Amino acid sequence: MDLTLDQILFIALLAAVGLARLFEMRLSRRHQRSLADKGFARAPEPGFRWMVALHTGVLLAAAVEVLVARRPLVVPLAVAALVLLVLANALRLWVIRTLAGHWNVNVVNSIGMGVVNHGPFRFIRHPNYVAVFVELLVLPLVHGAYVTALVGAVLHGLVLRRRLALEDGILLGDPAYRAAMAEKPRFFPRLLPRGIPRTLS
Repeated sequence: MDLTLDQILFIALLAAVGLARLFEMRLSRRHQRSLADKGFARAPEPGFRWMVALHTGVLLAAAVEVLVARRPLVVPLAVAALVLLVLANALRLWVIRTLAGHWNVNVVNSIGMGVVNHGPFRFIRHPNYVAVFVELLVLPLVHGAYVTALVGAVLHGLVLRRRLALEDGILLGDPAYRAAMAEKPRFFPRLLPRGIPRTLS
């Protein structure tokens, strides 16, 4: 099969995202070792393997869909998807930099090191999940792999539901975290401060 230039570039983009995830896994393991030395262990999470499988599956499925179904490159859609992809990764990097040694791909209760409530955490409790969800949704759309984008988004929602139940159960069980973060929304910043009416009567 002869690949067009846009197909080659799309596959290169998928490979770059995959390599970035491998780097993050390596960084996460380093943080886990450091946290374990301080007495903070990762929480048991049988569903984590499904998260890894989903992320890998979206990358592979997007490539297969574009090549086998011959999805065309729609320039306006590609540009919009790329812009959102860049913004999602910028948010992801902001989260990693803000969390520093706390950051992990697994759930680790490191509140004993202090509650992180600055950076993007000033506005929402789970900015990383926003970034990852947007990334997995728009990445296939760069080259019109809409089936992968749709199915991936649905499956990602199911996986995140289990992950958030575990993570919020641990974090909100801590009085310091609950006092600092419980009143903040999960995913979307409030447009108006609490207590200000949205409409005028």
